[in-house]
Amino acid sequence: MNESTFAPGGGQPGLAEHTTGQPTDDTGAAYTTVGATEIGTVAVRTFEARQAAAAGYDSDLSAHGLAYGEFAYGSHDDPDAEYEPDPEYAATLAPDAARQRRERVGPTGRPLPYFPIPAPLAEHGPARIVAMCNQKGGVGKTTSTINLGAALAEYGRRVLLVDFDPQGALSVGLGVNPMELDVTVYNLLMERGLTADEVLLKTAVPGMDLLPSNIDLSAAEVQLVSEVARESALARALKPLLPDYDFVIIDCQPSLGLLTVNALTAAHSVIVPLECEFFALRGVALLTETIEKVCERLNPELRLDGILATMYDSRTVHSREVLARVVEAFGEHVFHTVIGRTVRFPETTVAGEPITTYATNSVGAAAYRQLAREVLERCRPVE
Repeated sequence: MNESTFAPGGGQPGLAEHTTGQPTDDTGAAYTTVGATEIGTVAVRTFEARQAAAAGYDSDLSAHGLAYGEFAYGSHDDPDAEYEPDPEYAATLAPDAARQRRERVGPTGRPLPYFPIPAPLAEHGPARIVAMCNQKGGVGKTTSTINLGAALAEYGRRVLLVDFDPQGALSVGLGVNPMELDVTVYNLLMERGLTADEVLLKTAVPGMDLLPSNIDLSAAEVQLVSEVARESALARALKPLLPDYDFVIIDCQPSLGLLTVNALTAAHSVIVPLECEFFALRGVALLTETIEKVCERLNPELRLDGILATMYDSRTVHSREVLARVVEAFGEHVFHTVIGRTVRFPETTVAGEPITTYATNSVGAAAYRQLAREVLERCRPVE
């Protein structure tokens, strides 16, 4: 079954709403109260039920077998519940709801292809190196690195995540305290004789490992200036690891300095997370210019895998307009998968684990699984 996030009507795909009867309002008109559906251990509360609870229809709900406390906010609210969006929210996932159902149109306004679940691999390696890059901060680079890596690992791929940001956000997001590390990717870059196995950390996700980072990495940008072939330092450090993995994903720092150039020189391709916001859109032209320069002068194999729209909120005209402009400018370079806003993402950072394990049935987890399938489809060799 396709796990597409963009199911008609919003919420989890493939779930049928069930009704609790046909009560009537004061005018005698019938209305339907839509209840809760269980998905594994995660409850789905529909918009209509929450609206009824908020309006105080406890007596109506009780009369039809539903306790007010089941739907009310506050102390009775289930913090682990996932909520379906309201119908207006769901309708904006495509320009036309009827067209969405008929043609399976995604948020980008294009027909959403089916991305099949990938077959398991008989053997692993050599790895494809992907740089998660955008010079603007706060656009979802680290979140996308963690969750794309975890989703690829779920599909049987061996994944190495490289924290290449002196802030160490990727390490923190996987439950590692950067200040307690004796050796990091900085030592791997700057110290001869140090092997990657001495720096490598296993994560809680089977098949996914981490090269951590901390503030020490900020010194590398200065120290590498005097090195021969300074732009290729990371590529040299990663080369012995490539036979053991299928994907190496580099979380770049939010700048276009020497560390980012190192990541682009080592990578086979680039994914650009782009917040659906105007200021984020302005910086894409400068980033693509940098990618073109690296491709011409340092890494002829480098190509753009795609632009990933993140923090998308279809309820706002601004998000929809920015996404439409990105698709107009970059066409098929824009991923069909779009990552929406959800409170689950900041919660996973606190928990120190990917959303695919923290809230495995959530809309955010389904989106990153779909992204993983789309990435694998784009990376498939041309026959």
